[in-house]
Amino acid sequence: MRNIDEDAAAPLWRAAQVFRALSLVYAVGFQAAVNGQLERPRVTAVLCAGLVGWSAACAAAYLIGFGRNWGWVGADIAVTAALMLSTSYVASAPWIADNQSWPTTLWACNAVISAAILGGATGGALTGVAVWASSVVVKGQVNLNFGRNAQLIQLLFLGLVVGWAATSGRRNHELLTQAARYAAAGEERDRLARHVHDGVLQALAMISRRGREIGGPTAELAGLAGEQERALRRLLTERADEDRVGMDHPAREHGDRIDLALLLRGRTSGVVSVSTPRDPVPVPIERGTEIDGAVRNALDNVDRHAGPGAHAFVLLEDLGDELVISIRDDGIGIEPGRLAAAAAEGRLGVAQAIIGRIETLGGRVVLDSTPGAGTEWELTVPLRDHGGNDGGVERRLE
Repeated sequence: MRNIDEDAAAPLWRAAQVFRALSLVYAVGFQAAVNGQLERPRVTAVLCAGLVGWSAACAAAYLIGFGRNWGWVGADIAVTAALMLSTSYVASAPWIADNQSWPTTLWACNAVISAAILGGATGGALTGVAVWASSVVVKGQVNLNFGRNAQLIQLLFLGLVVGWAATSGRRNHELLTQAARYAAAGEERDRLARHVHDGVLQALAMISRRGREIGGPTAELAGLAGEQERALRRLLTERADEDRVGMDHPAREHGDRIDLALLLRGRTSGVVSVSTPRDPVPVPIERGTEIDGAVRNALDNVDRHAGPGAHAFVLLEDLGDELVISIRDDGIGIEPGRLAAAAAEGRLGVAQAIIGRIETLGGRVVLDSTPGAGTEWELTVPLRDHGGNDGGVERRLE
């Protein structure tokens, strides 16, 4: 059973039961007024009592919430159709030709409304056609003279409008809920950032500064502390970027996708050139965020290790079933064994921030570095998860 407090369409369900009550009053009044004209008035009275009981049951089910499912709504449609078809049994042909079905079209609209709230415009429109078809069976003919009989148009319009309202309500509720989650995540990130800045970051900065002042073996400890300080600051920045992408980043498209080309072009600077396809490259937000994070960390490595004046070049290629992102620099390159030595010392920045991100997406990484002639990362990411990867990083050194 759907939690009524989490049902974005709950106001529509409540309003629909007000309409049900009013239409019930009209249906009972109509039956009382025409009962003497029918061939089987006693049967009609019994059926009308059943109509009252069913209306009460539906009102309770939809208001409380346990009836907001296709099992209950389907039964509502079936009961409505059956009561409309019963007109052929309780009334004469001349009476049927001059009147509506005895439950009244107004009361039959309740099934259309319920189906529209639950199933959107499609569910509402199809139910409207089903109710109209029941009336056609009773009348024994199809009347498409909408100038004199607009029953089909009215039922379709009702189903479409209520269905559209229900769908819009749920979509807006989802967006508001998502915005609230991002806001809460942002507040928690800010709180942690303040705590980390006041404690851990300051301690690491002090160890790094004092270690460099003391020199000797302590300088190595200072270097490790400085590296961890930068890694922690980068982590906090990444969290901020993820929140920014999730909420209102200009690269975000409708729904849960983002334009990776526009996202990467945001990395352009005086020392970073970015080349992307002219057309948007939409990817799921989570996937785009991870790719952007890997590119950001590769560019951070260029800034820290490629040497003074080094420039970086980012190229995004959309190959249809996969994306290839190349990050190349004209710096001093990576000495053989340096990455392995860093991992052995517990410095896993490259492995986790670049290789780990891409492998998580089912992609692969190729590192091509020539000492003295720059470094190139080639990140290949499938547009859909293929499950699994070869692991590690292929390295070509010259």
